[in-house]
Amino acid sequence: MLNVLLGRLVIFATFVTLCNASCYLILNDIVPGESTKECTDLKGNKHPINSRWRTDNCDICACREKEISCCSLVSTPVGYDIHKCRKIFNKEECKLIVVEKKDPNKTCDVSGCVL
Repeated sequence: MLNVLLGRLVIFATFVTLCNASCYLILNDIVPGESTKECTDLKGNKHPINSRWRTDNCDICACREKEISCCSLVSTPVGYDIHKCRKIFNKEECKLIVVEKKDPNKTCDVSGCVL
């Protein structure tokens, strides 16, 4: 019973680590006692409270009263031949593709992806 519980805890901890690695927070500069109606992102753009937007780096962000929360839309390919292949970022599709180093027109087999 203890081994099952420990195994579930390890899986949960790994899952939480993977999820947190792809998200981040930007705290709003709020004067104590005042409320804000907008957020300012890292580029200086203003966004209304409770709005959502997509960044140029393929993050989806949300403006909240105390912070901006952003998470990546890009999953990272894993389980491919790193000596023969390399990752290329496709900004329009928010996707990493894996291609052969010698012939970038040929894709490589990938066994999975992580966020």
